[in-house]
Amino acid sequence: MSKQLEVNFAGITFPNPITTASGTFGSGLEYSEFVDLKKLGAVTTKGVANVPWSGNPTPRIVETHGGMLNAIGLQNPGIDTLIARDLPYLYEHGAHIIVNVCGRSKEDYVEVVERLADEDVDMLEINISCPNVKAGGIAFGQDPKALYDITKAVKAKAKQPIIMKLSPNVTSISEMAKAVEAGGADAVSLINTLTGMKIDVNKKAFVLANKTGGVSGPAIHPIAVRMVYEAANVVSVPVIGMGGIASAEDAIEMILAGASAVSVGTANFFDPAVTMKIVDGIESYMKQHGFESVADMVGIVK
Repeated sequence: MSKQLEVNFAGITFPNPITTASGTFGSGLEYSEFVDLKKLGAVTTKGVANVPWSGNPTPRIVETHGGMLNAIGLQNPGIDTLIARDLPYLYEHGAHIIVNVCGRSKEDYVEVVERLADEDVDMLEINISCPNVKAGGIAFGQDPKALYDITKAVKAKAKQPIIMKLSPNVTSISEMAKAVEAGGADAVSLINTLTGMKIDVNKKAFVLANKTGGVSGPAIHPIAVRMVYEAANVVSVPVIGMGGIASAEDAIEMILAGASAVSVGTANFFDPAVTMKIVDGIESYMKQHGFESVADMVGIVK
């Protein structure tokens, strides 16, 4: 892999701009037969909370045109298991690591961040699409003040740089990006899934037990590109672009729109080796178009 692919992201050097979207790559182990983990820019882990979460009742996944709906409900084994089992595996395989953190209250997030202070992970990604139990279940990421507060609280305790992962289920993504930057975020990532619903017309019932779920996959890509462009143009911190990336072309589009790194999610399910193909494709594109570095491509389409 060429040195040209290296990116400096919020002060951290990654071998290339490609990471994995949280919840689509387990904690790396599940994909290690298909992907050399150290050849990824970074492995982003499944969301982890201070205690194990059992997630939502089934059915909680369904395919849709050009993508899927999921209502997993952030099922995860909790921070103890991540530290005891998952992180050592990633260390052993030389992976760069971004840990995705979720919580039901500000205190939950802070607890996980404090537990990770002494771990050798590169960055923390804070999933603020979780429902805020104290605010009647509205997601933290749908209220700019809550978003500012949680960013500030996490940043005060974090030893690693923090990425705030933005929800697209808002009126203005620019306002949300500005709120987390004001709160001290080192970077932003977007987009999380869009809220959707599917009904079985024969059963005349919701397909998902939860009624609604998050839409991801190629169908949402143009929305994601637009939101990444909008966010990247109002903040000075770097951006990780995600949403429906299934090819090198999709990833390059995100970079040209303003993303310094790109996260691949749903595509891992239908092509477990897709991340490596995307890395190779970006390298070919750079040679073909005369780019010396990934940074030279970031946000050049205005």
